[in-house]
Amino acid sequence: MVDNPRGLYMNVEEYLELDSNSLDGRYEYIDGYVYMLAGGTANHSIIGGNLITALNRLQQSNSCVVYTSDMRVRLSRKRYVYPDVTISCDPRDLGEVSTLEHPRLVFEVLSSSTEAYDRGRKFSYYRACPTIQEYVLIDTQRQAVEVFRRETENLWTLHAFGPGDTVELASINISFPIAALYKNVALPDESPADA
Repeated sequence: MVDNPRGLYMNVEEYLELDSNSLDGRYEYIDGYVYMLAGGTANHSIIGGNLITALNRLQQSNSCVVYTSDMRVRLSRKRYVYPDVTISCDPRDLGEVSTLEHPRLVFEVLSSSTEAYDRGRKFSYYRACPTIQEYVLIDTQRQAVEVFRRETENLWTLHAFGPGDTVELASINISFPIAALYKNVALPDESPADA
C-alpha cells in the first residue's frame, strides 16, 4: 500500500540502500520515485496468512517457493515492489538473495486505499514483467478472487471465483477452495467464516 502519493526521487542504488537499511518501513520504487508502504487491516493480514498456508500445503511436490510480503520483487531496472505474496519457480531466486527477479505469480490482497492502484497502474507494471504468468487479486470485503492469466505477451484473461468455487492457478497447477482464504475473516455484515 502506497503511503505517500508524491514519492521521493532517487536513483536505484540510493533506493536499494534506503530500503535495505530502513528500520521503520519498506519502500517500493517506481520509475525513480520511492514510496513508503502503509500497514494493512486485520482481514488483510488473515487472508495473506491463509493464502500462504494454502499454497505451502499444495505446492510441496514442485520446485516453486512461496514468499511473504517481506520479499522485494524486481519487475524491471526501474521498478521494485512488495507484493502481498509471490511465487517463484526459478532456482536463481533461492538462497541469500534480497530481491526476487523471476516471479511467476503475484498476489495482492485488496484494500479500499489501494484497490484502484492494484487494478490499474500496478497491474500494468506486473504485465510488463515477462516472467509473471498470473496476477491474483483477493477481495477483503467479500469472497471474491480474480486470477488474471497471461495467454500471450499482450493478452491476459480474467478468471473470477466466488463463494463455493475452487480457485485454479494454472501456472503452478494447483487449486484450492476459496473458503480457505476467508477462514476467521469477518466480512462486512457477516460473522467470521470458519470454513
